[in-house]
Amino acid sequence: MKIVIIDYGMGNVRSVLRGVEKVGYQAKVTDCEEDILAADKVIFPGVGAFGDGMRELQLRDLDQIITTYVKTGRPLLGICIAMQLLFDESEEHGLHKGLGLLSGKVMRIPETKDGKTVRKIPHVGWRALNPSENSAWEHTIFDRMRGGESCYFVHSFMAMVKHREHLLAECDYEGIAIAAAVRRDNITGLQFHPEKSGAVGLSLLAQFLDQR
Repeated sequence: MKIVIIDYGMGNVRSVLRGVEKVGYQAKVTDCEEDILAADKVIFPGVGAFGDGMRELQLRDLDQIITTYVKTGRPLLGICIAMQLLFDESEEHGLHKGLGLLSGKVMRIPETKDGKTVRKIPHVGWRALNPSENSAWEHTIFDRMRGGESCYFVHSFMAMVKHREHLLAECDYEGIAIAAAVRRDNITGLQFHPEKSGAVGLSLLAQFLDQR
């Protein structure tokens, strides 16, 4: 099986590669169109700001390459900022258009509630994941996971998912529900870092790679 980790200058690709290797697979880190379009599975990682991410993708024509790959029906896993880049747009440091593969907008996590500061931004730390309302984890990468297990988050913005059926998992951050995982057809996105989430995160990577 050919596994590709997309390198566009903003992802913690080495950490993701180590995670893939820990669960028994090999992957190629590349931004080459031929390699990406020939892959059986693609992992799309990312750290940093939304606008910078889109600029780096566009400089390498990866915005079009990723869209073309998704149209093949083969699985794509987006991690952290890369999950956000899958959406229509983001308000981070101005309004920026995303890849438009998922419907919704990325907005800053609110710091206040009822006029009081209740949340530290960025949101950093371990949070329990639970299925979103009416979502089923069967036949997804969460198939082996129980609700309430925790993963590691580092982010200041969150995805506002337009279609609730695309919302796979949520976490609670001081009274606000954050989209922790999304899914539409062959696209899965994780707001947290599975490669930094211990055994639970590695299990999710393994499930993504194991599924046929």
